[in-house]
Amino acid sequence: SSLASLQGALFMRFLLGPLCHKFGPRVLFSIVLCLASIITACTGLIENGEQLIILRLGIGMAGSCVVMTHYWSNSMFTRDVIGTVNGLCTGWGNMGGGITQLLVGSLLYPTFRTYVFDGDTEMAWRTVCLIPAATAFVTAIIIFYISDDCPLGNYRELKKHKSMPEVSATEKLWAGAKNFNAWLLFIQYACSFGVELTMNNAASLYFRDEFGLSVEAAAAIASVCGSLNLFARGLGGFISDMSMKSFGMRGRLWVHTVFLLVEGALVLVFSKVETMTSSIIIMIAFSFFVQAAEGSTFGIVPYVDPANTGSITGIVGAGGSTGAIGFGMA
Repeated sequence: SSLASLQGALFMRFLLGPLCHKFGPRVLFSIVLCLASIITACTGLIENGEQLIILRLGIGMAGSCVVMTHYWSNSMFTRDVIGTVNGLCTGWGNMGGGITQLLVGSLLYPTFRTYVFDGDTEMAWRTVCLIPAATAFVTAIIIFYISDDCPLGNYRELKKHKSMPEVSATEKLWAGAKNFNAWLLFIQYACSFGVELTMNNAASLYFRDEFGLSVEAAAAIASVCGSLNLFARGLGGFISDMSMKSFGMRGRLWVHTVFLLVEGALVLVFSKVETMTSSIIIMIAFSFFVQAAEGSTFGIVPYVDPANTGSITGIVGAGGSTGAIGFGMA
């Protein structure tokens, strides 16, 4: 089911990138988040493995919201701070994975089980997902009504008043797909965000099976991976921005390379440690560098092809989902 979730995000990221150029990020963000929240609310209705796979496929759509986020921030902020902005926006969003895992797994689920359903474990897990689903739905409605697509306003109004030309989503997709650098970033993002998603999906199970922890304790430890997004992605983007000021584009590339090399080394170290304390320490260090690499990635993306940033963002973002699918099957 985890692979199904990633496949949902993979397809949608490719699709939504060029659509941002045509419809703007606001409407797309709201639609995708509303649909994903409704599907999440249906978690308690599943009865078999096939239904779970379909459910996770639909929930995976929410992961594609990162494409609209990057497109939005690229249009709202200048290039000299874009690494920091992209890192903070998507880092804080991705931190939701860690916070949700902590709140749902370690707080809401035990609360529902003990105080709401008097020890009924099945009813607890079937209803607890209504909380994040409702939160996401309300957020989508707020975004639709109070946000603008760009500093000049909403795309629909701009086109209505002839202040913005119509564009073809297909042409934008093709323009991005022809860019060789986009696919290079696709590969490296598979090795950064793809690895992080794999870790997020496996960390709780690893600590539970390897060290005999309870579900609640394992979820709390695993949540550290996502929680580091509070600052790690943003710091990676910030270092990328500072390197750009001092060394130009080559500075961004070197910073990104260093982050990826350290991340890879720490994965190897993590596979060799045998104690829980060592595993937690290495996991935290790894999580920092993998997320810093993700932040520095989107300090580079806006320079690849500024006129087709949405399509480039969709391709690179899909690399993360592709990497997670590949590593998850390995």
